[in-house]
Amino acid sequence: MAKSEKTKGNKHSPQTANKKAFFNFEILEKVEAGIVLTGTEVKSLRDGGGDLDGAYARITGGECWLIAAKIAPYAQASITNHPQIRDRKLLLHRRQIAKLITKSEQAGCTLIPLRIFFNERGFAKVEIAVARGKRQYDKRDTIAKREQKKEIDRSTKKYRR
Repeated sequence: MAKSEKTKGNKHSPQTANKKAFFNFEILEKVEAGIVLTGTEVKSLRDGGGDLDGAYARITGGECWLIAAKIAPYAQASITNHPQIRDRKLLLHRRQIAKLITKSEQAGCTLIPLRIFFNERGFAKVEIAVARGKRQYDKRDTIAKREQKKEIDRSTKKYRR
């Protein structure tokens, strides 16, 4: 089997997504970053043992850190297993960090992780976003638009043959 055939259907999988991020935040800009992980963390992520609910990124000392992301302990590991919650370093270029600092310092903006995935080369990556929190009426508007779209799709279903 050719390498391109093997990776074609397996692109960016498995992945851990922050499902509530798109509902609770308005995404302004996305950046892809590498992440420093131990061996058991990588194996656990490949098994789908990651959780990004409540996680965020912070820039301290010129370095970007992923905070409060949960990676479940690897089941087959011994006492050398990793702690479930710890700060993990994100790998970004200095210019990217400088851009993120200026954008996140704006009023109401924060850095949140959107997903953790494995790229074509097998490296774990984190997609972080500069986001602004939505107000309650913005969330209601999102729900209303979603319901309208569902209703339109239902009504036009019989004509799409």
